[in-house]
Amino acid sequence: MQTLIPGLFPCYAPGDRPAVAAMAAFLERGADVRIYLDEGEIRPGEDLISKARDARTAEIVVVFFSRLSMPARWARAQWEDALVKEPADENVRIGFVRCDDCSPPAVLRPRFEFAGLPTKSLRELKRWVRHREPAYFPPAAPGCSGGEADLEVLGIALADRAGTETVADLGLAFEFVRAYREDFDEILVLECGDRSVTALAGDLGAQLGLSLEGDLDSNLERLREFCAARRFLLLLADAGTPDAQEFAFGGRSSTLIVTGGGLDPSHDTLRRVQQAFEKPDTSASWAELCVLARTGLRLTRDQRRVAECYELMQLWYAAAEARGDRKVLAEASREMAWILEGWGREEEARHLERQRTADFEDQMLLPF
Repeated sequence: MQTLIPGLFPCYAPGDRPAVAAMAAFLERGADVRIYLDEGEIRPGEDLISKARDARTAEIVVVFFSRLSMPARWARAQWEDALVKEPADENVRIGFVRCDDCSPPAVLRPRFEFAGLPTKSLRELKRWVRHREPAYFPPAAPGCSGGEADLEVLGIALADRAGTETVADLGLAFEFVRAYREDFDEILVLECGDRSVTALAGDLGAQLGLSLEGDLDSNLERLREFCAARRFLLLLADAGTPDAQEFAFGGRSSTLIVTGGGLDPSHDTLRRVQQAFEKPDTSASWAELCVLARTGLRLTRDQRRVAECYELMQLWYAAAEARGDRKVLAEASREMAWILEGWGREEEARHLERQRTADFEDQMLLPF
């Protein structure tokens, strides 16, 4: 679904344009907003009041106060209707910025102090413009080894604009999330470890509510297109392998790669199934492994995580081949053939079906 981008109309004097343009560039990097920079400049014959009234064609209005835009004397009766009552009546969000040492009406809120364009005030304005925050909140974690300087570096690299950064400390990553979560539409956490790219893509798709029914390449492309268009933060925990770079999607999203420390995945049944086959225990009961495989088959089917289902069936097939279990070989190959047919890979599906049929016929002949 295409999301409508709200418009922001700044009202400012021509001499304040450099400061307003810097604000616009900052917001366009980190907020879903279309800024009417040229339209907001006060022209001959206009003043701050008339421009503020024109601005209400946009969803958000930001009025820039300065010695250049404010009259020397400004009675409340002159500005109250245009800056307070009328925006409230029309449900238009309006904020106020002080650019220098001028004295705007104290009752006008929210107000942001922009003398010298301090980063803190820019971030406060951006969060007010965004007017939302993600559902995710990080769990408690041991204290990080970094400090305010480390958080500021991450803030500039990931929150003020889209980017990718790597840290060694999961505690520092969580501290960053706590400090900057309002700068993102959503925060998505992937526990990487030694998981396959297929499993990670399926996990991310599930968090996003996307049905990923294609093969790995098409799933990654869909995730890339979806995430790049949104202001997400992807936090990749225990991501010590190059595979993590597959999830640095670019576009408007940011990616934080954490090389040290991971999360407890014990609550994830599918993850446990996948681990059992990615790192098989040769002493494990084959009957129990088959139960796990069928559990994973059901879960991936129900959640339409088709690429993960195919990968799991491949692993189950390899394990059955090592044990000479022809019944399981037939079961796994049948599932893989159905998936390949769904992906339009008919020749591979026919090859598997011929192999399954031959194995089944051989099995039927064995007792005789």
